[in-house]
Amino acid sequence: MADSGVDSLRHVPQETPVSDLTTDRLVLRSWPADEVAAVVAGESRLPHWAEDFPAEGDRVIAGFIAEHPGTLGPYGQRQIIERATGLVVGAVGLFPPADGTIEFGYGIVPSRRGRGYASEAARAIAAFALTAPGIHTVGAKAELSNPASARVLEKAGLTRVRADAEMAHFQATAPLPEPSPQSPPSPQPAP
Repeated sequence: MADSGVDSLRHVPQETPVSDLTTDRLVLRSWPADEVAAVVAGESRLPHWAEDFPAEGDRVIAGFIAEHPGTLGPYGQRQIIERATGLVVGAVGLFPPADGTIEFGYGIVPSRRGRGYASEAARAIAAFALTAPGIHTVGAKAELSNPASARVLEKAGLTRVRADAEMAHFQATAPLPEPSPQSPPSPQPAP
């Protein structure tokens, strides 16, 4: 069987600690390498994961991280942690930039949907992405069959710029408009 990157990921040194992004209700923390490996290997749920984490999208992201360990850096992939419980409830992350634009994706486990967490995490990661050197635009996509995802991106301050047969494309440029009920993210030192 070919190495999926999991074994090498277990030994990835964290050269510089990645600062957490903290919002009113969430912490966006870099995925620990051992948790990426656990998700990819299909190991049992860890005690600090919500009962329905990892969802399918989280498994896809863990596989992506295993194949691209560099995405654990500050402008990479993060877990979404519910501050009130300390549980991992999803994932959000940035993908390698192209021509000054960086894209992000996100997912919240079903048990935590409908609470505004996706918009809160999307706003935080989008605002943070716009601080990256050479980045002037942040973007995301939503399947046309998933209007709730489009609403998440609009609430996060992105604007729909185009659509194709399957996807709506959203973008924002710095600075993002001020959120109504939420505070902008504030980087916090990693514990």
